[in-house]
Amino acid sequence: MNPELLTKNYDYALPQECIATTPVYPRDKAKLLVYNRETDTITHTTFKYLLDFVPKECDVFLNDTRVIKARIFGHKESENNQGGGKVELLFNKPLDAHHYLVLIKGKVHRGMKLLFDNDLVATVTGLNEDGSRIVTFTHKGKEIRFEELVLLLDDIGHIPLPPYMQREDNKEDETDYQTLFAKNAGAVAAPTASLHFTPELFNALEQRHKTHKITLHVGAGTFKPVDAEEILDHPMHSEYFDIPKTSAQILDSSTPLLAIGTTVTRTLEYYVRTGKTQGECDLFLNPNNPPQRVTHLLTNFHLPKSTLIMLVSAFIGREKTLHLYKEAIEKKYRFFSYGDAMLIL
Repeated sequence: MNPELLTKNYDYALPQECIATTPVYPRDKAKLLVYNRETDTITHTTFKYLLDFVPKECDVFLNDTRVIKARIFGHKESENNQGGGKVELLFNKPLDAHHYLVLIKGKVHRGMKLLFDNDLVATVTGLNEDGSRIVTFTHKGKEIRFEELVLLLDDIGHIPLPPYMQREDNKEDETDYQTLFAKNAGAVAAPTASLHFTPELFNALEQRHKTHKITLHVGAGTFKPVDAEEILDHPMHSEYFDIPKTSAQILDSSTPLLAIGTTVTRTLEYYVRTGKTQGECDLFLNPNNPPQRVTHLLTNFHLPKSTLIMLVSAFIGREKTLHLYKEAIEKKYRFFSYGDAMLIL
C-alpha cells in the first residue's frame, strides 16, 4: 500500500500549548514559515513581511465568505407532559429554500420542535446516518428563508469556534474570527489564512497584486477527521461556492496564482476540473490528486489526519509536510485557526 494513502501516516504529536485559542495582536505579528520548493529552503519570519516573499508576478485569490453566528441554544418542546430538555444546534448549510443541514447535541426525532429565543423554532424533518439532521425554521409561525435566518442568528447566536479551542466564544471573537473583507454570509468556520491581515498589510497587498474574491461557505465538515483507514475512502464534505466571471477568466489564463487558504485552493481547483463557477465543491486534494492550477499557497497549520493537512501534502508531499510541521513545533509556532501561517512557494 502506498504510504501516502494511509490515514495513520498523516498523524503527528502536538503539545497542548501549541494550540492557539486566541490570535496575536496585531494580526500580522503571527509567525510565518516560508517554504521554497525550488530551493528546498525554509525561512522563519513574521506575517508582516509576507509581501517580501510573494513573487511580484502573481494574482492573489481570497475567500470573502462571512462567518455567521451558527451556534444556538434552546430547548425541546414538551411532549407527553415531559419537560423539554436543553438542546444545542449548529447550523451547517441550506439544502434548498427551506431545508437546512444542522448538527444537534441531544437526542431528537422526526417531527420534534426545538425552541429558541426570539420565537425561532426548528422542526426536525430528517435524521442522517452520519449524525447530521435536516430541519426547517419558522419565526413567529412563518417559514423563513436563509436571508431572514441569518439576521435572527446574528441576534441570538454564537460564533461557532472550533471544538479544539475548548472555550466559549466572547465578544472579541466576533471580529477576531472574521476576515477584513468578509462579505457573503454563510460560513460556520473562518477561512483562517486570511485572519492574519491588518488593514495596512491588506492595502499593501492590493496595491502590489491583482486580487480576486471568490466565495466558499466553509462548513462544519472541514473539522471532520478522516476515519477511514485509506484516505481515498473518506466521504468528502461539500460546500457551496461561487466564482465571479472575471475571476474565472484569470483561472483560464496562465497567470501564476497565490491562493490565500485551503478553501480558496479547493474552489479554484474544482473550477479547473469541472468548469463550474457555482455549486457544491467536494474536491479532495491529496498527494494522489495534486493541484493543477494554484501555484503558491498560504495556509495555517492543520489538525493531524485531516483533509487539510492532506491538501498541503498535495503540494509538497507528506514527508515534507510532516518535516515542516515538526520544525514549526520545535520553533514554538501556534497551530490551527488562530495560529501561525505557512507560505508554500
